[in-house]
Amino acid sequence: MHTIEKIGGTSMNDYESVRDNIIFKPTQAELFYNRVFVVSAYGGITDRLLEHKKSAQPGVFKLFSSSIEDDGWLTALNNLRSDMHEINREFFEQDLEQLLKANEFVDERIEEAQTCLSDLQSLCRHGHFALEAHLHTVREMLASIGEAHSAWNMASLLKRDGINARFVDLTGWRTQSHLTLDDRITNAFSDIDLTKEMPIVTGYAHTEDGLMSTFDRGYSEMTFSRLAVLTQAEEAIIHKEFHLSSADPRLVGTDNAVPIGRTNYDVADQLANLGMEAIHPKAAKGLRQNDIALRVKNTFEPEHKGTLITGDYISESPCVEIIAGKKGVYAIEVFDQDMAGLFHIYDPQIVAVIKEYKALIVSKDINANTVTHYLSTNLKTIKRIRKKLETLFPQAELDQRKVAIVSAIGSDLAIKGLLAKTSKAIADADVGVLAVHQCMRQVDIQFVVEEEDYDKTIKALHSALVEIFDHGRAICLAS
Repeated sequence: MHTIEKIGGTSMNDYESVRDNIIFKPTQAELFYNRVFVVSAYGGITDRLLEHKKSAQPGVFKLFSSSIEDDGWLTALNNLRSDMHEINREFFEQDLEQLLKANEFVDERIEEAQTCLSDLQSLCRHGHFALEAHLHTVREMLASIGEAHSAWNMASLLKRDGINARFVDLTGWRTQSHLTLDDRITNAFSDIDLTKEMPIVTGYAHTEDGLMSTFDRGYSEMTFSRLAVLTQAEEAIIHKEFHLSSADPRLVGTDNAVPIGRTNYDVADQLANLGMEAIHPKAAKGLRQNDIALRVKNTFEPEHKGTLITGDYISESPCVEIIAGKKGVYAIEVFDQDMAGLFHIYDPQIVAVIKEYKALIVSKDINANTVTHYLSTNLKTIKRIRKKLETLFPQAELDQRKVAIVSAIGSDLAIKGLLAKTSKAIADADVGVLAVHQCMRQVDIQFVVEEEDYDKTIKALHSALVEIFDHGRAICLAS
């Protein structure tokens, strides 16, 4: 029996903690093996290769795609190469030979990417070739560089420290074959003996359809999930720099936030919908269907068993397990007197426009003549969506506003009076509620509030629904 384990980017930056708290944690030498590690790029590297995940500040890809005449992307790529060399120096400063090898590995990938982009840029300056047709491939190629760098380094460092580690490159660099994800994984692991080797696997995997077309920045979670399913892992483990806690400790205080300990994949889906990095719903689906438990652990607190996520868990008694939310949500409201009784005609057309502009629907509400969709996107996209909807429904009145969504989530929220209690806590914090959503499934309650009230709402709900209980080291201790 073996485990598939994923290490996040921030944790990857601290090799000593990863080695001592994760790799060397087993007390018996034989337990070092039967473990596969899928690694993310070092913290911040993928942001610079693509674009910043939260601020959208342009990285190499964004700079390249925005202007065919501008060489700003080349400067960004060379600056990134220098910083990747600096990362290598920090890890291999006592071993000049290994440092040179690490830099050669980086240089090979960067130089080949640079050649490809320069050739493509030159080609697309001619009218017969459209840059847009190639951007998907460019994005995939650039993303692969970060994970290849971190995986190669970690395998080398572990070999230095006495572990028979093996660099497993799923990026398809220079490959002539376009395989499915499952076939690429199966081929790569066909000659690996997990009892004697420790595979260090790139979080990015090249596939014939492209992982990023479906999962975008969640591609490493899909690699991780399929590895667990295909190799029939006993457990899937994600190592992060923080616990999966009852709320963001930066908002409610580290002394008030508590690890969840146990929950289910339904809760994980709600968190993913709000943009929280538990696991992508489609990655979780494979684990759930194959009855593989997912454990989320804190790299820097190795003695804690973390939070165990399974398909069948329901809290022993109904309770709130986490307060989470999302800022920067745009509400776009369509009011039309003629909508009454015809919602089934209006809404599919509205959703089609939202889908056309690739905005994520976080939630929505309806009444007889109004439908409001809450979208995770940027203002530029919202304006495009609104313009298209105004053309589609010329008699309708449209409105938009920037809001925040805050949710109380749990595996069983069938608590009498919970809506009243949560509403009172928010009102006592002097926050006005713009909308409320509570489903019969009893897994979450959503409150739409002004964006400026986001922090106050999180704190108020956490205080009223979690902090009043003395949960100790976890809401429910994981086994």
